[in-house]
Amino acid sequence: MRDRVAELALIRESARSGPDPEATRRQHAKGKLTVRERLDTLLDPGSFVEIEPFRRHRATGFGLEHKRPHTDGVVAGWGKVEGRDVIVYAHDFRIFGGALGEAHATKIHKAMDLAEAAGVPLISLNDGAGARIQEGVTALAGYGGIFTRNVRMSGAIPQISVMLGPCAGGAAYSPALTDFVFMVQGTAQMFITGPDVVKAVTGEEISQDALGGAGVHGTLSGVAGFVYRDEVSCLEDVRYLLSLLPSNYQELPPSIVATDPPDRSNDRLLDLVPADPAQSYDMAQVIEEIVDDGDFFEFHGGWADNLICGLARFDGHVTGIVANQPNRLAGVLDIKASEKGARFIQMCDAFNIPLVSLVDVPGFLPGADQEHNGIIRHGAKLLYAYCAASVPRIQVIVRKAYGGAYIVMDSRSIGADLSFAWPTNEIAVMGAEGAANIIFRREIAAAQDPAEQHAKKVEEYRTTLMHPYYAAERGLVDDVIDPRESRAVIIRSLGLLRAKHALAPQRKHGNPPM
Repeated sequence: MRDRVAELALIRESARSGPDPEATRRQHAKGKLTVRERLDTLLDPGSFVEIEPFRRHRATGFGLEHKRPHTDGVVAGWGKVEGRDVIVYAHDFRIFGGALGEAHATKIHKAMDLAEAAGVPLISLNDGAGARIQEGVTALAGYGGIFTRNVRMSGAIPQISVMLGPCAGGAAYSPALTDFVFMVQGTAQMFITGPDVVKAVTGEEISQDALGGAGVHGTLSGVAGFVYRDEVSCLEDVRYLLSLLPSNYQELPPSIVATDPPDRSNDRLLDLVPADPAQSYDMAQVIEEIVDDGDFFEFHGGWADNLICGLARFDGHVTGIVANQPNRLAGVLDIKASEKGARFIQMCDAFNIPLVSLVDVPGFLPGADQEHNGIIRHGAKLLYAYCAASVPRIQVIVRKAYGGAYIVMDSRSIGADLSFAWPTNEIAVMGAEGAANIIFRREIAAAQDPAEQHAKKVEEYRTTLMHPYYAAERGLVDDVIDPRESRAVIIRSLGLLRAKHALAPQRKHGNPPM
C-alpha cells in the first residue's frame, strides 16, 4: 500500500507541475501566469479540489499516441471565492497549446454539469488555440457539447469567461454565450478567423491584437465587458463581481451590513447637475454620490459610453443601475447603447437584481446610418428587456426625458414600479424648440419678428406642457423629490419592493427583437 500511495503522489505531482520547465518559462515570458498560478489567484487559498487530473486522450495518428500528458491541457474542479462555491475550468497553454480534443472537452462537460447540478457559478479561464486539428471532427463535437450547456445554463447560474490568451474559431462562441467576458490587454485575443485567413481571403494584413485584442472588444465590438492590463487585477475583479451575484437564479444577491447611512443627504447633487437641459455633466458622479460609499462596478465602460450600466449597493443590497450619460453624445440612445442596456437588464432580471434607471435623455440618435443599421429593432431590444423584467424597477428622471426614449427608459407606462422626478425634469414628446417649430410654424413665419415670436412660443409650450409637475399631476410620476433625498427615496423604495413577485406569462418563451 505504501508503494502504491507513493506512486500516486508521484503521478499527481507530475500532473500538477505540467510539462517541462521550459514551457513554463515561455508562458511567463509572454507575461502570462501558469494555469495553477491563475487558480491560486482566483480562488480562496487551499480551497481548490481538482477533478479528473489523470485524464489523458486516446487519439492516435499524427504522433498523438506518443504524447499523452495528464490533464490533457485543461484543469477543472471546484473551489471557493469569499467562502462561496464555484466551478472552474482553465486551459493549460503549455499542453497542446490549450487546444480542445475529445478528452479535454469531456472534462469541461463534466465541470459544466457539476455547476448546473450544484447551482453554483461557472468560471472558464480561456487560453487555448481552438480545436485540436489532429483529432478532427471529434474536437468540433466537443465544442457543440460546451455550447449546448452554455445555453442550457443561461440565466440559471452566472457564467463568467476570462480571456487570458488566444481564443480562435468556434472556441470564441462559448464566451459569447456566457454572461460576462473579461479580457487582459496584450495577451488575450478573440476572433472567428485569424489574421492568416483574413489575408488569404481579403488581402488585408492585420495583427492578432488589432483583429481581436482586448482593446477591440472592449471599445468597438462590445464583446468584452471588462478589460485589464494584467491577469492579477483581472482575476481580482472576477472575485469582486462574484461578491455581487447570487449563486443561481433561485437566490438573491449577497447583502452586507452597510456603513453608509441610508438617509445620507446628497447635497452635492444641487451643484453637480445644471438646471439647463442643454448643459452637460457627468452622470457617473451622480451615481457615485447616491450609492453606498461611492462604490460602482461599471460594465462595458469603454463601449457605448452614452449609457452607463453597472452594479452598486444601496444600504448593503446589490442593485443594477442604468443611466444616460449627458457628457457622451448628450446621453442619446443609439444602436450600441440599446444593445448594452438590454443585455444588462436581462442579466439583472435573471439573477434577481433590482433596477434603478437614472434618466436624462433627449431621444434616439437621428441619422441615416442609425436607421439603415436598424435602430428600430435594436432600440426595441432595450424596450423588450425592460418590459419583460420582473425584478423591482425604479425610475428617477433627473432632467429631460423626450419622446420614445422617455418611454423606453423604464417609464411607468412600460411597468416601472415607482417613478420619481427631480424638479428639473422636462418630460415631453420633444424639446420645446422643436415642438414650437412644428406646432407654431405658420405663426412664426408670418410674424413681423420671427425670432421673437419663436422665443415666445417656445416659452408657451414649455410652460404649458413641460413644467416639472405636469407628469406628476397626471400620475405618470409618483413624486417630485428634492435631489438631496434621492438616496433615501431609492433605499426606501427598494425596501418596499424587495419581496416583489411577478408571475411569468404562460408561454414557451418570448421572441425578442433580432
